[in-house]
Formats: sequence, structure tokens, C-alpha cells
Amino acid sequence: MTHPQPTSDSDTDLVLRVGEGDARAFHELCTRHAARLRAFVMRLTRDAADADDVVQETFLRLWLHAADYEPRARVVTWLCQIAHNLAVDRLRTTNRLRPLPDDEAEAMPVSARQPRLIDEKRRAEALEQALSNLPERQAAAIELVHRQGLSGAEACEVLGVGTEALESLLARARRALKAELASWSNAETEARS
Repeated sequence: MTHPQPTSDSDTDLVLRVGEGDARAFHELCTRHAARLRAFVMRLTRDAADADDVVQETFLRLWLHAADYEPRARVVTWLCQIAHNLAVDRLRTTNRLRPLPDDEAEAMPVSARQPRLIDEKRRAEALEQALSNLPERQAAAIELVHRQGLSGAEACEVLGVGTEALESLLARARRALKAELASWSNAETEARS
């Protein structure tokens, strides 16, 4: 009788087991990393269906190539690199960038009791809009470092750039975000006056 594997295995151990055909290890890796990868890919493709397709293809490649995995980098870095390359390929072949979709179902009703929540939602929407206006590589750098929590070295590996190039991408992205959010803030202040 076989017993289920504990979920405390390291990602590297799980990939090595996937390389031996272990479906449970594969399922555990999918469970651990699907949401993170989808958020990362969504930032690049700006389309839910495309993001889902890229994540699915990323995990398919994990299944097919796990036996070739060499633990030089963290598994999440390897998966992000695969997802990044697939997303960029998808964008190149379709030659498009789309804004993040608006979800009207999440629109918050305006009432006197919710002005702070409304302001927070507007700021979050402004940030998302500013992020969607960034060039793809700058958006990817911001997503990897600030939202996914990858180290600089890991982000460099995913993006295929050196440390100076990553720092440049991040600096340009931060400047662009700061300028766009300052413009948004000024417009909000004027609208309230």
C-alpha cells in the first residue's frame, strides 16, 4: 500500500519526483505555484484566457522536461522563466497588448460610509492602470521583484538580463509609475475641489 507523499517536500525534490513520473508531486507543484504564475503571466498578457493557457503550457513543460531539470536556480525561478518566455512568444505572435479587464461585478456601491474604501479602490485601479502602461520588460521586472518576491538574481535569470539591466528596468519602471500616479493624484485632487 502506498501512502500519499507529505506536502513538506522541497520544490526541487518534487521536480525530481515528477521527472520519475510521480503525478502526486506534479499536482503538488501545480497547487503551490499556479496562482503565482498566473498573476505573473496576467501582468504580461493582460488577458485571462491567455494567462491560463500560458500557465497550463508551463506546467505541461514541467511534466515533459522535469527529468532534465538541473537545480541551479529555485524551481519557482525556473517556472517563471518558462512562463515568461511562453508569454512573450504569445504576445509576439499575436502582436498585441491589452489593458487589464475591468470587472464591473466588483464595483463597490458608493455610500457615505465607504469613502475610504472607494479611495483605496481608486488608488489600486490607478496603480493597475499605470502598471499596464509600462513596457512589457519593465512590467515583468516589477512583477517578479515586487509582487512575486523573487531576488534580483532570480529575476535576472527569468528575464535573461544582467544585474545592471534589471536595475535599469526597475528604475525606469518606478519613475514612470511615480509620474503617472502623481498625475492621477493631481487629477483626483482637482476633481474634488
